[in-house]
Amino acid sequence: MRRKVTLKQIAKELDVSISTVSKSLRDSPEISEDTRLKVQAFAKLYNYKPNNIALSLKNKKTKTIGIIIPEIVHHFFATVISGIEQVANESGYNVIVCLSDESFDKEVINMEMLANGSTDGFIMSLSKETQQKKDFHHLQEVINQGMPVVLFDRISNDILCDKVIIDDQLAAYEATHFLISKGLKKIALLTTVDYVSVGKLRTDGYLNVLHDHGIEVDENLIIRIEDTEHCDEKINELLENKSIDAILAVNELFAVTAIKLAMSKGIKIPEDLSVVAFTDGIISKYSTPTITTISQNGIKMGRKAAEMLINRLELDDEEDEHYKTEIIETNLIIRESTKS
Repeated sequence: MRRKVTLKQIAKELDVSISTVSKSLRDSPEISEDTRLKVQAFAKLYNYKPNNIALSLKNKKTKTIGIIIPEIVHHFFATVISGIEQVANESGYNVIVCLSDESFDKEVINMEMLANGSTDGFIMSLSKETQQKKDFHHLQEVINQGMPVVLFDRISNDILCDKVIIDDQLAAYEATHFLISKGLKKIALLTTVDYVSVGKLRTDGYLNVLHDHGIEVDENLIIRIEDTEHCDEKINELLENKSIDAILAVNELFAVTAIKLAMSKGIKIPEDLSVVAFTDGIISKYSTPTITTISQNGIKMGRKAAEMLINRLELDDEEDEHYKTEIIETNLIIRESTKS
């Protein structure tokens, strides 16, 4: 079965801009007859079918932004949504939030629903399953048809669009370095499976700092957790290793679970075991003990993502294919779960 050709592919084949292809297919008088005929002939040859719904959005603005996130219970995603809403409302836009529940299929369904004329563009963080499959056709299709997309947190370099991230690798490096500076050497890592982009980058940062300090990597201390909601068993097994003196967790749930299980075994926090987590949410602030965290500045990330998307929508510059990746700074907030 022949693959569906896109505006971007036609533009690349004929060495013209996407805007020229789009205008040629609409018989725009701005384009020379020779170019129009060449583009139209190529499109006919490859049975190109424009997405009229997406194209119509260029002329009919809804002033609504679609947001797709993997989950809502995670404090980080809630703060990002808050940041997006702040900027959107300041600029006269509304937002619609959909959950993928870490499902590729649900992510695709949500995107198709929101692209039917309900929204002008998307801000989203990829689901685990999408990153595992490496199938981004749903994003590529709306981008090719003129709808701007901004990815945040979980992104893919295979998708050409604007992105907002933190330096996950550097943040994990600095957090692990902080633990090492306290004289801790047996540092375990509670992370995600490697196909989740942020988990992989944070694992890399952890490994890099161990290497730089001449600490041998013990694979038994790296726990990759796929099912976040049922992480207790793997973390409990890790805590059977009495030599561990610190844990770096890539999210608050892993950290608070580790603390709870450690304390049930008579392990004192932070005297026997120090814990650092990513995300500075309610769990970290109000757990007992309070948790030292890497703040991902979700509000700032959301605001920046909204600014980038609205800038694309307001400028409406079809020629501008220079996409940006903005990096939001992180900071380590020291609390009771680590030695002073």
